[in-house]
Amino acid sequence: MATLTNIDQDHSRAPGSARFVVATPQRSVCDDNARVLEKAGVLRFLALGTRRGTERVPLERTRLNPAIGLLTYAASRALGTFKGESFRFRLLPWFDRWVLKQLTPGDHMMSSYGYANACFQFIRQHGGKTFVDAGNSHIENFWQILSEEHRKWKSPYLPVSRFWYERARAMLAEVDFVLSPSSYVSSSFLERGFRSEQILSNVYPVNLAQFHPPAEVPKNRPLTIINTGSLSLRKGTPYLLEAFKIVHRKHPSARLLLTRDIREDVLPILTRYQDLPIEWSPLLPHTELVQRLHSSDVFVLPSLEEGLARSALEAMASGLQVVLTPNTGANDFIKPGVNGEVVAIRDSQATAEAILKCAERLRSRTAPDLTELRQKLSFETFELTFLNQLKARNLIA
Repeated sequence: MATLTNIDQDHSRAPGSARFVVATPQRSVCDDNARVLEKAGVLRFLALGTRRGTERVPLERTRLNPAIGLLTYAASRALGTFKGESFRFRLLPWFDRWVLKQLTPGDHMMSSYGYANACFQFIRQHGGKTFVDAGNSHIENFWQILSEEHRKWKSPYLPVSRFWYERARAMLAEVDFVLSPSSYVSSSFLERGFRSEQILSNVYPVNLAQFHPPAEVPKNRPLTIINTGSLSLRKGTPYLLEAFKIVHRKHPSARLLLTRDIREDVLPILTRYQDLPIEWSPLLPHTELVQRLHSSDVFVLPSLEEGLARSALEAMASGLQVVLTPNTGANDFIKPGVNGEVVAIRDSQATAEAILKCAERLRSRTAPDLTELRQKLSFETFELTFLNQLKARNLIA
């Protein structure tokens, strides 16, 4: 049963002040936006389809619908990755209607693709502004590039549920501003008719207290390559595996660390690489994840489509060399020849050569200077950038 808290009254906000609603069915980067808005005194409420709220947003400005989260969890356990995800997307109209009942004229709203179509229409009809959290590139770009990849591998699965794709595409007609985490995302919107003044930088902050370089790196450790994200065609897993196969021929002691979070579309490809020395782990909490990163040398993500790969940012903040494609968003933070390399999508040979370049640089085992990177990825920078952009558009005082 939904839990509604102080929907109609908010005595802590000054009359006439800007009112922002943030609404996503699950925890997301929008939580960070909500925290900033709360600190600035302009958050009306944060709506989540979960049983718990988020840190630094008080209960009186939190709306929870735990039934959505419970059904999502049950579906993921019972149906598998693709069907479970598709079921979750089918719950979006429910979430949309639930939030809609809590809106008032004059609200501004932040949400993500396909989550709040009716809400966005209401907001714009009543004088508010809408912000889409573009956690992926423009939905048409997303669908096009991944459909090509699924055809290439003759996958029986769609990239994602067509139901979600159609909702996401329809929602963009009601978007005033795009919260873009990377140049890759920004370009995909500019190429499809959005104006530069509609795009707000929204680079995800990293918990720098947890993700930091190790105190010491063993000098005789075998070359260790890591990917801490999920595995799928979208993530470029076939090219990662083939690249490691090439590297392993030159470095027989090399290791590959992967997470057992596997989408069905890539399972047939994984079976072709069973002879490789892969060390698996389950999904790990951050305290254990950073230890796994500290046991590694090069983070590799040859993804075909990402808004901003937070896993890559965490690896960079932890002092690893990184190999990424231009479609990961995190490539914005690479200085080629210094902290990593950028390679073309679908190019296993180039990915392998980039790994070997990084391995050569690692011979010095010199601690990297992460001062500039950590400043860019701090929550303080995220907060200041976000608020300054809202002020520049006269959305807050």
